[in-house]
Amino acid sequence: MTFTKQDYILRRSELVGKLKEGAVLLLGNNLSPRNFERNYYPFRQDSHFLYYIGLDTPGLAAIIYQDGRTVLFGEKEDESEIIWSGKGTSVSDLANRCGAEDFKYYDALGKEIALLKRDTMLHYIPPFRGDNLIKMAGLLNIDGKIEENIKIGGSALLARKIVEQRAIKSTKEIAEIEKSVAVSKRMYERAFQVLEPGLRESDIAAEMQKIAIAEDLPQSFLPIVTVHGEILHNNNYKNRLGKEDLLLIDTGVEIPPSYYCSDITRTFSVARKFTERQKHIYKTVLKTQLEVIKTASPEVSNVDLHNLAARIITSGLQEAGLMKGDIDESVAAGAHALFYPHGIGHMLGIDVHDMEDLGDVVGYPDEKRRSGQFGLSFLRLVKKLRPGFVITVEPGIYFIPPLIDKWKSEKLHEDFVNYREVDNYRSFGGIRIEDDVLITDNSSRVLGPPILKHIEELEKI
Repeated sequence: MTFTKQDYILRRSELVGKLKEGAVLLLGNNLSPRNFERNYYPFRQDSHFLYYIGLDTPGLAAIIYQDGRTVLFGEKEDESEIIWSGKGTSVSDLANRCGAEDFKYYDALGKEIALLKRDTMLHYIPPFRGDNLIKMAGLLNIDGKIEENIKIGGSALLARKIVEQRAIKSTKEIAEIEKSVAVSKRMYERAFQVLEPGLRESDIAAEMQKIAIAEDLPQSFLPIVTVHGEILHNNNYKNRLGKEDLLLIDTGVEIPPSYYCSDITRTFSVARKFTERQKHIYKTVLKTQLEVIKTASPEVSNVDLHNLAARIITSGLQEAGLMKGDIDESVAAGAHALFYPHGIGHMLGIDVHDMEDLGDVVGYPDEKRRSGQFGLSFLRLVKKLRPGFVITVEPGIYFIPPLIDKWKSEKLHEDFVNYREVDNYRSFGGIRIEDDVLITDNSSRVLGPPILKHIEELEKI
């Protein structure tokens, strides 16, 4: 096991040290029914629970006291359940595994919380899962508008301290992410091998997922495998691959029991030969990604990287006759967002969008609010980069017919967008290239083994 119980003890001690007063309540996840009570979705533990407790077991909770002492709460083993699921691990053994000083059964948790709240402050993160909201309401004796009242009682200080701690990745954490990227490389190599016109998107998705399933590794998110790359979160696999299509694949895997993950995107020609039009757009996206990675360092913020990407993309689109006018003025106005509507990337760790259940505290300083401008408003991270951050760098260019129609009908940014030429690209699709990048002391490096992305390499396979 990469992480020892001492690692988790130190993480918990650091957290309560940052809080200075009060105790922390962490709720693990339960099994979640799919379509009837005993038919469950694959279990995935809460990421904060994984980070501080390290146990990938349903039905647990923990209280971390100010002195660093941890009490683990779990269910008594149901003897009848052994018939169906085998013998589990006792709460006592689980407590020992994570370095908790004591353990109790779950039915004692409500009473423990009530006693604790009389003497000190209780910090908790409002759950986002419905079952945990109901459980939290019962533990805290909250009624009425449960979700609203639980959010009001949540600890903003705890959220900030968790972000401070989890955002900086240790050597061990980086090694786990690189393990995940190494599996992603093999998945993409398999896609390159089998790709040919006439297959379905599902054929490619299945071949890639075989690699992960063979190693018992879950997907870090529902994979995107689509010839409609202009649909940013396209999760169906029903289309057949035409020889003139571009296939966009965005996937990642998690590495249990730590669950650090990867998030990689590649786009390539189904015919293994890019048309001149495809080649120009692809080279623009690749140039953008390479320049952003080269620029990424503790000297810049992620919004600086986003704006750099917007300028390079705008320049490339002008060369294709799709945009016009002064590049800086065009980017300031947000005209590029017709083709590049999302941010340059996000934090990555145990979550593919690391810690985003905590909201904008992850990516925005206290004094900064999201922009109201289309495109900029979707940035998940604007903070100045720090050594130890792991971020994705994923520029893209997309031709989204409904968005084109909307902007054209509203005559938006006509000084910068050549709509007559854009109409010729309505069936183009989209191109995105994404890697996972570590911010180092003075620059950055792409994590994991290199995965093919240059046109010459892709066409040679």
